[in-house]
Amino acid sequence: MNKTVFLDRDGVINKKLENDYVKSISEFEILDGVKGALQKLKELGYLLIVITNQQGVGKGLMSEKDLIKIHEYMLKELPEIDDIFYCPHLNGICNCRKPENKMLYDAKKKWDIDFNKSWMIGDSESDIICGKSVDCKTVLINNAPCLDADYITDSIKYIKEIITV
Repeated sequence: MNKTVFLDRDGVINKKLENDYVKSISEFEILDGVKGALQKLKELGYLLIVITNQQGVGKGLMSEKDLIKIHEYMLKELPEIDDIFYCPHLNGICNCRKPENKMLYDAKKKWDIDFNKSWMIGDSESDIICGKSVDCKTVLINNAPCLDADYITDSIKYIKEIITV
């Protein structure tokens, strides 16, 4: 079974737009230190899987084709990422939108993942709830406290001090 680091996208990998959605490649800005952190996690033997809510699609602010173009660009810039699972639905109409854990179980089925040896890195409480629901260790990238997160840090660039095995 594989050990995995699940990563939220907006606010962890790329700059989160306040009160808006990243709708095009031109708005997708990779955060400082991400590439190095992902390379370190790969050296430690982790699969890297993005798990992201993208309700901009459900709201009609962008098409699924637009989202796929952004993800193709992200994979080109960050080839360390092994896969991407996303929920395009509006809040409350599916069982895949975080904090629900369907995307994690879909990844487990595809990649033979051991949740007990895996991590969830996110910037919101819903990411932490999602990871905890399957017994992953969790890292909150945010200055806001989240009582349930195992670790809190300002940036993914510090992840090598947290995830060491």
